[in-house]
Amino acid sequence: MSSSNANVTALYSELLRLGDAAEYDKALKVVNKILHEDKEDKKALHCKAVCLIHLSEFEDAVKILEKQVSDANFEKAYCFYRLNRIQEAYDTLKAINNPSSKEKELLAQVLYRLENYGDCFDVYKDLIKNSEDDFEEERETNLAAVVTNLYSEKGKDFKNAPQLREHTYELCYNSACILISQGEYNLAIEKLKTAEELCKNQIEENDLTEEEVEGELAIIRVQLAYALQMLQKKDRALKLYNLVLKNKPSDVAVVAVASNNVVTINKDQNVFDSKKKIKIATAESLEPKLTTKQRQIIAINNCLLLLHTNQIDQCRRSIQAVINKYPSCGAEGALLLAALHCKEKKVQKAVDVLKEFAETLPDQSLLLSFTLVQLLLTQGHVSQACDTLRSIGDASYTLGVISALVTLYLSMEDKDAATNVLQSAIKWYRKNKSKSSALRILIQEAAKIELKNDHPQEAAKLLEELRKENPGDLKTIAQLIAAYSQFNPDKAKDVSKQLPPVSEITMNVDVDNLESTSWTMGAKYIKKGAKSEPPSGKQDSGDGLIQKKKKKRKKGKLPKNYDPNVDPDPERWLPRRERSTYKKKKDKRGTAIGKGTQGAVTGSEELSKTTLPPTAPSPGSSATPTSPNVTGPRQVKGGQKKKKKNRW
Repeated sequence: MSSSNANVTALYSELLRLGDAAEYDKALKVVNKILHEDKEDKKALHCKAVCLIHLSEFEDAVKILEKQVSDANFEKAYCFYRLNRIQEAYDTLKAINNPSSKEKELLAQVLYRLENYGDCFDVYKDLIKNSEDDFEEERETNLAAVVTNLYSEKGKDFKNAPQLREHTYELCYNSACILISQGEYNLAIEKLKTAEELCKNQIEENDLTEEEVEGELAIIRVQLAYALQMLQKKDRALKLYNLVLKNKPSDVAVVAVASNNVVTINKDQNVFDSKKKIKIATAESLEPKLTTKQRQIIAINNCLLLLHTNQIDQCRRSIQAVINKYPSCGAEGALLLAALHCKEKKVQKAVDVLKEFAETLPDQSLLLSFTLVQLLLTQGHVSQACDTLRSIGDASYTLGVISALVTLYLSMEDKDAATNVLQSAIKWYRKNKSKSSALRILIQEAAKIELKNDHPQEAAKLLEELRKENPGDLKTIAQLIAAYSQFNPDKAKDVSKQLPPVSEITMNVDVDNLESTSWTMGAKYIKKGAKSEPPSGKQDSGDGLIQKKKKKRKKGKLPKNYDPNVDPDPERWLPRRERSTYKKKKDKRGTAIGKGTQGAVTGSEELSKTTLPPTAPSPGSSATPTSPNVTGPRQVKGGQKKKKKNRW
């Protein structure tokens, strides 16, 4: 053996020792020495790539693996995964013919990041079934996360969910997330509280610092706040969000979600705080940390905040960016654009946008069409709104839409159009859902409108159809009698024979109770019950009607010095100054004080005229102890003439 080969062998031995000791920086130096001896050594190049991966230098590792090492697909895929080149990682792993367990583990992680939860679920089930090692809990936790996302995607259609344990806080947390996706918020809150307690217990055993503890609890508290927010307990939710943000957790995804949710609680209030929060949630570095759904929601909330703060141009650019980047958000983008045009008072542009997107997004056309109808109705375009409702396909035959159409047509006094709507709906239900209860409701309503339109014969045909299905329906028989009585009285008499006798109808009717309860003609016509006593101040006249009790007149009071033998003064009702015995007083100047209208003077002499002092309060006001100097009204520049008042 040559000295060179002996040296390489010694270097490989040193490399193995350093690798076992996880001293990868020193191992990298040893590998470089080996490559100095032989630059084409594939094994040494592979070892160098592994050392670079452990030192998180993924770019350099990929360069070596792509150019010089051809059979290291796992390491190459892992580098792509850590560099967020997820699709390249997936393609690399799919090229492996017989993947090992570690390659399947990485494939499951890649599928999760690609949001391909169905295939990811299958891979984890296979791993859990065929693996026996110390990572069982981790796989089960990851499987629970996949199940949570599948519930969020498919809802009740997801039927292959496995039974998961809840002995760790991660599993308990994931179970709570499943309940949230099912809308069971109260149960989810209980699970999250349990997960928080389990987390605290596990953290105490590991002796972590307070910052690390808060970081672990942050994700649980944000989910708990979300559940409270969905239950409209927004004050409690806001406190939890702010608590998490105050502790500054290291997980930037948790910070982004909490910040976004605070913005949704603030809405158009506390705008300055919302601007700071949305800036945190929309940072570019967060994109690989969030799911597509989370990124979409945050982007839409950013547009809404810009709309609320009247940043019109920036809002328009942001909406267009959302539509281009997330095609599945086309409906939300259309609604935002329409709202923006309405804010600019360009209603016709909003209508055009909704019509355009309704044609290009058939799966979202129902939402856009209903929004368009609402917009048209607010503008008073009732006829166009009706045309839009009738153009939404089979959805136009739901009872809610039919009811809206009939109401709108009747508001325009177009009875024929309302009838046509009901008739076309009846034909559709007979063809598609002949046994539906909605068909009976539609026929009843159509018969009512035909009677209102003075078409009793058409109404009778419809009601006869209902009577065949349910011969004992008294309401249908009564309507049928009303219809026949307008054009065929004899038939009405025949149908009326199907009604039960009056004695049978009134058998269970308590007449006394009906007469003693509130009546349309007023309280005084209510008949008194047999055991009830008339209220105070009222009495029964004997004919069954309650009458008011007559009040006795009180005896008038007489003066103390009243003498029945002396006639009363005939001028006792006149004012004292108008009586013959009244003597006029004279003032000090000898003139009599006259009585007349305010401001009048007696004789040819005028009363002296004075003005109120400027410091006097206005009439009806008084100076309070705390403000002794009450000033008069402010004067206009240039002087103001003071009105003179007569003083008696």
